[in-house]
Parts: sequence; structure tokens; C-alpha cells
Amino acid sequence: MYEPVIGLEVHLHLKTKTKMFCSCSADYFGAAPNTHVCPVCLGLPGVLPVPNAQAVDYGIMFALALGCEVPEWTQFHRKHYFYPDMPKNYQISQYDRPIGARGVLEVAGERIGITRVHLEEDAGKSLHPAGEAHTLLDFNRAGSPLIELVTEPDIKSPEQARLFLNHLRAIAQTLGISDANPEEGKMRADVNVSVRRPGEPLGTKVEIKNLNSFRSVQKALEYEIERQTKILKKGGQIEQATLGWDENAGRTYLMRTKEGEADYRYMPEPDIPMLHVTKEWLERVRAAMPELPAEKMRRYREAGVKAYDAEILAYDRELSGLFDAALAAGAPAQALANWLNADVRGFLAAGEKTVAETGLTPEHLAALVKLADEGKITSRVAKELLPEVMEGADPARLVKERGLEAVSDEGALAKIVDEVIANNPAVVEQIKGGKAKAINALLGQVMKATRGTARPDLVRKLLAEKIGVEV
Repeated sequence: MYEPVIGLEVHLHLKTKTKMFCSCSADYFGAAPNTHVCPVCLGLPGVLPVPNAQAVDYGIMFALALGCEVPEWTQFHRKHYFYPDMPKNYQISQYDRPIGARGVLEVAGERIGITRVHLEEDAGKSLHPAGEAHTLLDFNRAGSPLIELVTEPDIKSPEQARLFLNHLRAIAQTLGISDANPEEGKMRADVNVSVRRPGEPLGTKVEIKNLNSFRSVQKALEYEIERQTKILKKGGQIEQATLGWDENAGRTYLMRTKEGEADYRYMPEPDIPMLHVTKEWLERVRAAMPELPAEKMRRYREAGVKAYDAEILAYDRELSGLFDAALAAGAPAQALANWLNADVRGFLAAGEKTVAETGLTPEHLAALVKLADEGKITSRVAKELLPEVMEGADPARLVKERGLEAVSDEGALAKIVDEVIANNPAVVEQIKGGKAKAINALLGQVMKATRGTARPDLVRKLLAEKIGVEV
């Protein structure tokens, strides 16, 4: 039996107007190649980098949100490597004095350690035209401000890795420091993974790159864990390497042997002095921070929401906003959480929409949830009305116009129940013979006859009484 050991390296593009060390616009997505460049981000001789103050503030904010220690002094370093898309042949990054270290993020009740959070600049982009023997370089992205986060090897499964990334994205978006959109390259993750027998030392890890979605992270990890496990079971050895992920083939492939830390020849950046992070600076950044998802989760738990539902909502920025507004409009907390995490989320996923792309209002959602929770309409009616409510309809008006109020009149229901029993003697005999679940067939017919307005609990009670059984 082998178990995976997983660590993540996550890059977030910061939502600043300009790049990390120059005044070029950082809003380059969709722009013509090499139109957002200058001598600084092209690495031309004689230029001097100047740190982006807002990017540094964002780095501190993110570190604080993850419970990291923010040092009094932080420093930039040069990280040397020689790729065509890195015009200076080194990257300005951080090494032994990062902006934050030793943090933690809790995911589904388990604590994932954060080794470090540091600031750096991004590289350019290499383009490989199909059928051509040359490579094109676009430096629009070069010099863009990044946060890199490195976790401890605390992640135990591909699913947990995906959830961790989801939580991280929610924190970045809540803080407003990054769009954290993988599809636009605003959030990228590389994974380190090895396998071992429980209790044994860590195995040989590989790094997987080219992961452009959280789903890709999960799939690549599942594949690589299986590949390494098969090799070890046959008595083979894992070679340390950097692998790519082929989304279409669903497999990893070798890119290069893994560089060691010494290969990067880190050295302090001579053109940028160390930054002194004063207590006043820290408190100014802390005061600007909004309510974080972990704080929302605690608040939701105090309102009566189950831990599982509270975590899902707290780390979904859009649904948590809707939850807060509908809760303020009078919806019961747990019932509201159930509707959001199941029915509303399912509706949005089926139509590939966001809440903003529908006509749903918090007031109408609260009204629908209250009508169902108070028994004024049945769950079936509520679910049937949801698509119209999602497009802006008032559920109270729909219920009144269509006569969909829950039927609680035993006399009126008794007649329908009698007819259903009389028309289904074989099912009745099954129920009397001990097949209690067969009563659901009769219940369904009564619900159909009443257009879903009959209270299911009352119908079940009447059926049991008239058939003479206990269910």
C-alpha cells in the first residue's frame, strides 16, 4: 500500500495597474504581442528596477491572510536561469527573506502548512507556431507582479489539492489582490508529488507543470500517483525530474531533469535595497483587509449552518455574498445553505452561468426558502419554481397565481388517497405483505394528482392509516 505526498507551488498574478518593477501596464491580456514592454522589463543595459508599492502591500496582505509571519526586513534576490522568455537571464524574486513564512490554511478540517509567500516578476511567453521550426517570444507578460506560494508536503490526495487551490483563489479574490483566473493564466499551480509506504521516509518527488486548471491538477496527480506506484511495485526507482501534463492524452511527459537550488545561483538584488516592514505598515495593511473566508465560515457556523455547508459557502465569493443578503432578508440559515449548495449551484452549473448572469435576487431566494421551510409550499413545488425565480420571478406571486399552496386539508386529501388506493390493489397487497417502501408508489400518484401541492408527510400518514400499516 502506497500513499501520496503532495506539495504545491502556486503563482498568483497581482491585480496592479503596472508591472512589478516598471511603469508598463500590467493589463496585457488579449493585447498584441510586445506592446506592453519597456527597457526595464526587456532587461536592457543600464536600467534600474523600482518595486511596485501596491504589489508589496498585496504580498503582505496575502501573507497575513494565511497566518504567515511577516518579517521586519524583506529582500529581493536574483534567481538565474537561461530561457528565451527571460530577457535578463535572471528573475527578480525572493529567497531567504520572503514577504511571509510559516503560515497555514485549513481545508476540510485539515491544516496545510504554508512554507513561504514571496514576491517576484513573471517571465514572458514562448509561442510555438504549428508546423514551424521557430519560436516566437511575447514579452507582454515579462515583469508582471506575482505572488508565489509554496506549501509544506502536507496534502494527502488529489481532491485535497483541488480544494486547497479553490480556497486559495477565494482568499485572493476576497482580498481583491488578484482575479485568480486559471483560464487567463492569472493563477497557475505546479505540483510536487511522491509516493511511499506509510511511515517510511519521503520518496523521490517529481514536479508537474503546464497545469491550466484545478481539474488538471487533480487529474495529473491521479495519473502520476498511479504511475509511480506501478514502478515501485515492480521494484523500480523514481527519477527526480520536471514533467509536463498533456491534457488531451491524459498523461505526464518528461520535460527536463530537475534543477537543484544551487543551479539558480541566488544573489541579493544589488539595485533594490532591503525593505523595512514597520509595525505601522503592517497595521495599515491589516486595517484594509475585508472579512476573510475563514471568518465567514465561523460566522456561518454561529448562525447554525453545518460545518460542511459553511465551508463550501465561505470559500465561494459569489454564493457567500448571496447567502449573506438572503439571510438578512429572513431566510433560515441551514435551509438557505442547503438550497445554495445544492439546487442553486446545480442550476448555475447546468447553464454555465454566474449569479450575476441570472435575475436572482436575495429577497426572492429568501422568500422561496421560507415558503418551503415553513411548509407553505412543498419541496417539489419549490424546486419546480426555482428556474423562474432564478430569472427574477417573485415566488410568492407565482404560488398565489397558480394555486400552489401546500394542501393540508385532510378531508380534501382523503378523497384522493381513497381513489389511489382503490386503483392500485396490487400495490396495496405488497404493502400489507411487508414491502413498506411500495407506499412510495402510491404517494407519487397522490402528489401527481395534487400537482405536487399535497404535504408528503400528511399523505404518507393517510395512506398508512387507510391501508392499516405502520411506515
